[in-house]
Amino acid sequence: MTSAPEFASGFDTPTRDQWVDAVLKVLNRGRPDDKHLDAEAGLKRLRSTSVDGLVQEPIYTRDDAVELGYPGVAPFTRGTTLRSGQMDAWDVRALHEDPDAATTRQYVLDDLERGATSVWLRVDPDAIQADDVKTALADVLLDLAKVDVSSRTDQAAAAEAVLAVYEGSDKDHSDLSLNLGLDPIGLAALQGTTPDLSGLADWVRRIADYKKSRAIVVDATTWNNAGAGDVHEVAFALATAVEYVRALVEQGLSADEAFDTINFRVSAGVDQFATIARMRALRRVWNRVGEVFEVSADKRGARQHAVSSWRELTRDDAYVNMLRGTIQCFGAAVGGAEAVTVLPFDTCQGLPTPFSRRVARNTQVVLAEESNIGRVNDPAGGSWFVESLTEQMATRAWQAFQSVEAAGGMAAAVGNGHVTDILSGLVAERAKRLATRSQPLTGVSMFPNPTEIPVEVKPRPEAPERGGVEWHRDAEVFEALRDRTTAAAASGNTPAVFLACLGTRRDFGAREGFTKPLLHIAGLATPSSEGGTPDEIAAQFREAGTKVAVLCSSAKVYPEQAVPVAKALKEAGATRVLLAGNIKELGESGAEAEGVIDGTVAMGMDVVDLLTTTLDELGVQK
Repeated sequence: MTSAPEFASGFDTPTRDQWVDAVLKVLNRGRPDDKHLDAEAGLKRLRSTSVDGLVQEPIYTRDDAVELGYPGVAPFTRGTTLRSGQMDAWDVRALHEDPDAATTRQYVLDDLERGATSVWLRVDPDAIQADDVKTALADVLLDLAKVDVSSRTDQAAAAEAVLAVYEGSDKDHSDLSLNLGLDPIGLAALQGTTPDLSGLADWVRRIADYKKSRAIVVDATTWNNAGAGDVHEVAFALATAVEYVRALVEQGLSADEAFDTINFRVSAGVDQFATIARMRALRRVWNRVGEVFEVSADKRGARQHAVSSWRELTRDDAYVNMLRGTIQCFGAAVGGAEAVTVLPFDTCQGLPTPFSRRVARNTQVVLAEESNIGRVNDPAGGSWFVESLTEQMATRAWQAFQSVEAAGGMAAAVGNGHVTDILSGLVAERAKRLATRSQPLTGVSMFPNPTEIPVEVKPRPEAPERGGVEWHRDAEVFEALRDRTTAAAASGNTPAVFLACLGTRRDFGAREGFTKPLLHIAGLATPSSEGGTPDEIAAQFREAGTKVAVLCSSAKVYPEQAVPVAKALKEAGATRVLLAGNIKELGESGAEAEGVIDGTVAMGMDVVDLLTTTLDELGVQK
């Protein structure tokens, strides 16, 4: 029997210094000798920082490794349970919000018959009514499928409604499983009220016979939707859960009982590694809290229900949300979530359709049963990058948690502005990144489709006004620009920006290819010229019927043609002429550009400001 070949045996193991040298050769290619980047400057170019300060290095080595531990045991970084290799590695949980009781009943049945393993009902004025919960669950076999409820307006009513269904069942209560979804601090944050933690222990005692059930859900998606990054989502969830443990202990429960009645609902984002590390970090810091409260080691695992980040979903080019949902589900599953909800791709347009619900459900089924993700325990464990990110996230989240504690605890921090101040700073920083597209949104701020056909859905009922933290999706600022253009086009006046393409396609192709989709973000039409004299280009500009033009070409053509064409465009009625590229590319003719060329279009610019200014210039109503 021959031994297996060792394919790498003839190669030396490269060192980090050799890797750095290879990177610098690429980064310095084409740079003058006196402006070459050294190792520190080069690596800085490749280093990235998240909105809440998490640093990601361009390379990780064995020096970044940490002690792994084992899945299923404290500190639970690697998971709260051991996956057995079966297909039911996590709970496929389907969200239902349609206020039509008969429709919801049918959707619930469809989900459970086609891959979902549990049901999540949102009980609110704009969703399922409390009186309709019994109808919605009429076909559910309660001993086979868990039911989870939540509410943004009246959590007690939602809990009572689902309990009434369970208490009417003839099944052994110890075989039934439900989650009451009580999160009074999260509810108060949404409503702008004072949280009421009294009576929490009474709910826990009421479901004592339901051995597989939990009363409290710390809903961290509240903070994610309000703008929190990975660090503060963990920190705020941790601070909230600690308040609940203290309240339950004061109300007569043991710390073990308090831990045993708390679940966490967390967001799953499109940064799969951040999602994985965040879920691992939350388990780690929650275990540390359990150590402080002297909770039994086997009860210190943070059980997590991961939900697609609503903040990251888009209205425009909605089908890209299928890709987002797949990445979000992957991150949640690899991160060790006990339950996962993938939001349907048309969630932002209105109430999901049977097709979008099917896609959301099957995303999980395919990942579990065909990609076999659920067969592996903590597949990211041992990755130097993921371990380093988990360590960093846990450390920074603990520091943020301590600042909340110093502010009086989570309930006080919500009321005294500590939480909203942090969220405001994160929202502002993220807005800058979105506007400059350093944080891109596929199909919205990058690769937009201005001629897409809108998805047809049933409109959502109007939600009641809330007085607390505000929720906003990342794409909203771009969608507002598109709405201005759509409204103008509906009145028969399609806004447009003229692209004056100078020289041959070889000269202007790259700049035109950059500028056109940038303008399409706002749905602007982009009539154009290809070569020609200044007078010919000006004539085509007049035919386009717009007041704004962008010159597109290269540093080879600009010195000779840019200024003469810009002057011709101004004489033809252009009120604003922009240059795709850098003013320096005009060369000596740049001295004549003042008052003729009004600005540039380039990578890294604030595209929201550019498009807003352009729409204003074109007289498009807000």
